[in-house]
Amino acid sequence: MKSAYIFPGQGAQFVGMGKDLYNHSEDTKFLFEQANEILGFRITDIMFAGTDEDLKQTKVTQPAIFLHSVILANALGKAFDPQMVAGHSLGEFSALVATRALGFEDGLRLVAARANAMQKATEIQPSTMAAILGLDDFTVEDVCQRVSDVVVPANYNCPGQLVISGSVAGVDKACELLLEAGAKRALKLNVGGAFHSPLMEAAKVELQAAIEAVEIKTPVCPIYQNVDAKAYTDPEAIKHNLIEQLTGPVRWTQTILHMIEDGAASFTEVGPGNVLQGLVKKIDRKVETAAAVL
Repeated sequence: MKSAYIFPGQGAQFVGMGKDLYNHSEDTKFLFEQANEILGFRITDIMFAGTDEDLKQTKVTQPAIFLHSVILANALGKAFDPQMVAGHSLGEFSALVATRALGFEDGLRLVAARANAMQKATEIQPSTMAAILGLDDFTVEDVCQRVSDVVVPANYNCPGQLVISGSVAGVDKACELLLEAGAKRALKLNVGGAFHSPLMEAAKVELQAAIEAVEIKTPVCPIYQNVDAKAYTDPEAIKHNLIEQLTGPVRWTQTILHMIEDGAASFTEVGPGNVLQGLVKKIDRKVETAAAVL
């Protein structure tokens, strides 16, 4: 039976995150301070004592969650011994650094570039996302295909919870049709744009050069990637999937099911919050879940 480690994405942030980690040791403090220098602003001030509004900005949120996850994994030392990993959207970058496929500094620079590119893409066209609760995936996919404006399935989070993404008009129309089709709820999300949709094409183009230029090594264990929920260790394939991820869906349900099929008996969430543990339990109630703690 294998131990799986999972890394959260945007939405897991909270004010105060990482402060205990910063104070844990000189090593953890050094990494946070190094991040402040690389980013060109004191992200630690926003993480530890900023406002929800400040922390919610994509350019802050993504590096903040990444830092919490990778510094925690590093601080765990030998206790961090994954046999397989996965990350939800942004969490893929955290997983790659934690499994030594990507350097800390390169990883942070990529995450910052990704966040800025996504922020810019959201300013090109008003766009949004919505969580659809209580419908099967096929029905949601079918309705999205019938809407003339841009709207696609973006996050397959767990059975009965699929996030759609697209233009404001497309998401509004899809929500209306999905409620008519029997959805329990259609909740518009408080996000800056249509992540994991064709409207992120400009961000994908911008990020592609940065990803191709960086060195990715073979990770210490397989990483199950969002775009197709399959396990990878080949650096070139990993790069390709990271690029495709910006406009492709996060197949989280399928990822967890594949990991369980491949022998995962326990899932440890490395990073702020417990969102992923909750999703794993909704996918398979029998598997063990836990939070990584020092």
